[in-house]
Amino acid sequence: MKASRITAVGLVAGAALWIASGHFMPRDSAEGQAAIRPGEAKTQPAFRVETATVREVEHGPTLTLSGRTEADHKVTVTARTGGVLTQLNVRRGQHVQKDEIIAVLSDEAREAQVAQAQALVDQRKAEFEAKRTLIASGALPKLDLVNLEAQYKAAQALLATARAERDRGLVRAPWAGVITDVPAEVGGAAFSMAGKEIASLVALDPMLAVVEVSERKLAGIKVGEKAEVRLITGQTVAGRVRYVAKSASPTTRTYRVEVEMANPGGKIPDGITAEVVLALKPVPAVEVPRSALTISSAGDIGLRVVGTSDKVAFVPVHIVEDMQDSMWVAGVKDGARVIVRGQDFVRDGQVVAPVEIASAAR
Repeated sequence: MKASRITAVGLVAGAALWIASGHFMPRDSAEGQAAIRPGEAKTQPAFRVETATVREVEHGPTLTLSGRTEADHKVTVTARTGGVLTQLNVRRGQHVQKDEIIAVLSDEAREAQVAQAQALVDQRKAEFEAKRTLIASGALPKLDLVNLEAQYKAAQALLATARAERDRGLVRAPWAGVITDVPAEVGGAAFSMAGKEIASLVALDPMLAVVEVSERKLAGIKVGEKAEVRLITGQTVAGRVRYVAKSASPTTRTYRVEVEMANPGGKIPDGITAEVVLALKPVPAVEVPRSALTISSAGDIGLRVVGTSDKVAFVPVHIVEDMQDSMWVAGVKDGARVIVRGQDFVRDGQVVAPVEIASAAR
């Protein structure tokens, strides 16, 4: 009796374990595999991206460069002869006009040479006029007239030389400008004065804005084109390109560009910081937001566009102008659908779900 109970309990326990195994242990069956396959066959929805249709236009980019102002003319006025500096008519910061006397060098010898030459001229002139009458009457040979005329002209030449030497003692301004330095002192030097510095002079009208341009951007700058100069003082002055260097600097490999500005009254000082804005030749380009630019696996800068069948493609571009909120680029076809959001999460050839927005530059 006891053995039959044990057997019955064992059978019940075994049946219970077999039934429970179906709930806790997985079973691979044809029905189970068939039930799983339909779920795996479900396709994922296409990735959603925002696009904007761009329009190609002729865009005139601007080139902004930092530089400095520079006086059009600078010169150090020196003494052209010896003597004692007796007068100094200028001071630092003074405006002078062309041919204005800056300083006077005194030398009595030069005055004496002028007086001697003048006396000789008077003598030769009197001889020439007196003997010309005698020659006309036949009292003297005509050959004497030629000799007298030659002596008279030689005396005039000596007088002109003496006067020129005397005038070298007057130091004059070669052109209108501002005196920036006066190293000479009244009473200084004597006959060693020749070649000594008297004053430094700069011309402030016109004024130049000088910048250095890289070789890649040089082709778009032409002589005669208009430019805008923004000074560190807050002034904005209109100018015109006057000079574009044909040889690069050996150290920086950049080219000097000069913009000429009118500066009446010398209001723009020499040597201050300036920002020059140059208008370059218009080129076909499209405007896109800065964030739309991406980099390909090869390291090229470009845009991702949505082509036919909503497939993604990468288009390398050339940056025409970098604005504050957007960029002008070349290399994208007119009417292309540029991905402006989500471009970094898709790959070339991938099918996406494009959503058009209002403006590419937004």
